[in-house]
Order: sequence, then C-alpha cells, then structure tokens
Amino acid sequence: MPELPEVETVRVGLSRLIVGKTVRAVTHDTPKSFPNAPADVEQFLVNAKVVSVARRAKVLLLELSSKYSLVIHLKMTGQLVFQGEGVHFGAGHPSDSLLGPLPDKSTRVTFEFTDGSKLFFNDQRKFGWVRLMPTAEIPQLDFFKKVGPEPLAHDFTWQLLRERLLRRRNTNIKAALLDQSVIAGVGNIYADESLWGSKIHPTTIVRNLSDKNVKDLHESLRSILQLAIDKGGSSDHTYVNAEGKKGSYLSFARVFRKEGQPCPRCGTTIIKTRVAGRGTHLCPHCQKVIS
Repeated sequence: MPELPEVETVRVGLSRLIVGKTVRAVTHDTPKSFPNAPADVEQFLVNAKVVSVARRAKVLLLELSSKYSLVIHLKMTGQLVFQGEGVHFGAGHPSDSLLGPLPDKSTRVTFEFTDGSKLFFNDQRKFGWVRLMPTAEIPQLDFFKKVGPEPLAHDFTWQLLRERLLRRRNTNIKAALLDQSVIAGVGNIYADESLWGSKIHPTTIVRNLSDKNVKDLHESLRSILQLAIDKGGSSDHTYVNAEGKKGSYLSFARVFRKEGQPCPRCGTTIIKTRVAGRGTHLCPHCQKVIS
C-alpha cells in the first residue's frame, strides 16, 4: 500500500501533465475498476476539462470543469501512465506496463484527451478503482469523513498531533500512527523512521508520552515525510515516480530494513520485531519504552 509521499509524487507528476486537458473519450474493461453509470460518464466526464490534481491521504482527486471529480485509489498494484506526443510518464507499480505499449492486459481504464494524448489506469490485481462523483459530495464519503488530518499541512501543529494521538491513548504509539483516522497517509516505513528520529520506542503507550515526546515526534514525522517526497517516495517494491524512476528515500532510511546494521546515531545493532501486527525496525538503545 502506498504511503503519503508516494501518492504525493504521483500527484505532482500528473499536475504537470494533464491539467488543462479535455477528455474526449473513456473506455474500461470492468465495472469493479470503474464503477460509474454510463450516463454520468457522458454528461460529466466526456468533454470536461481537468482543472486540478489533488491528494487527500492516499487518494488522488482529479477535479473536472463539470463540477465532478475522479476519485482514484491505486491500492497495491495500480498505475497511472500518461502518453502524449514525445512524452511517456508513468507512476505506480513498476511492472513492464509503465514503459511498454498500452493498453495491455492490465489496463482497466483509458482516458483519451482531445489533443490525442492518453492516461491509462493499469491494475494487475484489480483492487484499485476510479470513481466519478460530484466534487461537492467527496467530503461526505465515509473514507474522507473518517480520515485524520494531513501531517504536512500548515495547521498540523504538535498540539493537534497530541490531540489526535490521545484518541488512541491506551494503545501503543506505532498502532496510533498507522491508524488513518488519527493521521492521514502514514504507513509502516515512515512510522518506524519517525519513531527512531524522535527516540520513542514503538511499544510506548500513547498516554505516557510527554509534551516533549510529542513535539519531537511531530518534528521528526514532518521532516521525514518531506524528505521522502523530495526523494521521490520510498519505492518500496511497488512505487516509482512520475518519470518512471524509482524513488530514493530508502537509501536514506535510518532504521527501516536496516536490521543487523549499526544505528547511525549510537552504533547499537538495529533489530526487527513485530508491533501492531507489522514488522518494526528500531534501535534498542536509542528508543526506550516510556512509562
């Protein structure tokens, strides 16, 4: 599952390529991937212009001039590939479909623009989807009503982080960070990295965190997410950036997948354990359980 930096990398790439283009035609192979009424597609998607490409948590939002939007979830193996005259950009699961001729057997939806360029939604496992709906109704989707605040937003203060974490006051901090209703977009990689950066053991119970702990976690989380975006995402097996290149964040990771190696801060051997049902990397010396 992509995390916030990976989806943000996709958003940035698509923003440069498709904003201002007008949709001429749409085809799809299965209603599971494109669960939309044909009449709505003809009225609100065909002949509509792409106004913007946005992101909320791990979901992409393509706003249209018709006051409708395309809500896109890539899930595990989704791709978005743009092909135009002299331009070929891909983002998503790094299979041959990113660079090969399209459509292919993994292509679920094809958007053709009036200038002849195309945007392909490919998905090998068919878990992802593209949904057309009124832009004004998007905030009412269950997912958007439940999802937490964006950790890189200007108004995401350490006090807000503390408030959100206390919704899970009796659970461990790793589980709280992975809960999308607490904070949007954070997954296993960046939870481990931010906890290492703030010297917090992942099994620490939320209610035991001091204000200083939360301040340190807030600073660590934001800096690591921004670094990951700057480096094009983690590309943890399944993600490449909008130019079809793997992101480079994992080469800068401090603890994730570094078990058996020395901690870059103290030299203690990094270990891998299991917390909140996920493989978890930490330094047993730097990251003490807070009680």
